Amino acid sequence: MLDLAPDNSLLRFLASQGHEVYQIDWGTPGPADRDQDVAAHVTELLLPLVERFSDGPVFVGYCLGGTMAIAAASLMSCGALATIAAPWYFDAYPEEFRTQTTTTWQANQSACDRLGLMPMEVLQGGFWSLDPRRTIAKYADFADLSQDDPKFQSFLLLEDWVNEGAPLTYAAGHELIEQFYGANFPGNGRWRVGGRIIDPGALSCPSLAIASTTDRLVPYGATPPATEGLSLDLGHVGMVVGRAAPDRLWKPLSAWLSEQGA
Repeated sequence: MLDLAPDNSLLRFLASQGHEVYQIDWGTPGPADRDQDVAAHVTELLLPLVERFSDGPVFVGYCLGGTMAIAAASLMSCGALATIAAPWYFDAYPEEFRTQTTTTWQANQSACDRLGLMPMEVLQGGFWSLDPRRTIAKYADFADLSQDDPKFQSFLLLEDWVNEGAPLTYAAGHELIEQFYGANFPGNGRWRVGGRIIDPGALSCPSLAIASTTDRLVPYGATPPATEGLSLDLGHVGMVVGRAAPDRLWKPLSAWLSEQGA
């Protein structure tokens, strides 16, 4: 999503503004990785990577990547932290979404346990339930598009990104659904990473939380605390790759990063 296409890329824009940018690729887990939960992705994958850099990094995390970036920033010295549509207070999600997600997980948990993985489809049902009419409408609108219409290719790029994601490890799926969506561990001060309770309000570095009041996938009320905030009225995807994204998000984020010396 952050590098969707050569002409629609937050990463390429930031690089063009003089920022040194690296994107984390979490790879594709296999059954042998079954016990690697969300916290372990931070301590075993992310931190060993960024610790190779001589200077303290500036983290920018989108969606759950922002939640994980908060944990990383809590466990090492970093220059600054920016989150984009990152969930922290998971009890801000609608009750029907949390119920649907839990029900789907319970129906598929045994199969996920045998696989050692949680396919993304287990989560997708919950997200579709947030606005089923909108899900149907977008496919109906796509059916009316000509293949020569630029919106046709943009739609395919977005749908590929949404539906071709790698599975989660079994432990990450379990932690996400039962401890995050189910029990709000991060927002309740119960999420422990690397032996430490993670508290974004206790970070010593400057922080920026970017969130949208119209985001259907990460409610505005789920936004983590930060020293600064940027509120938008764009969708979860639109704030990053929509037509208004360059002016509303890309440029303000770049300016903030420059203020932090990044």
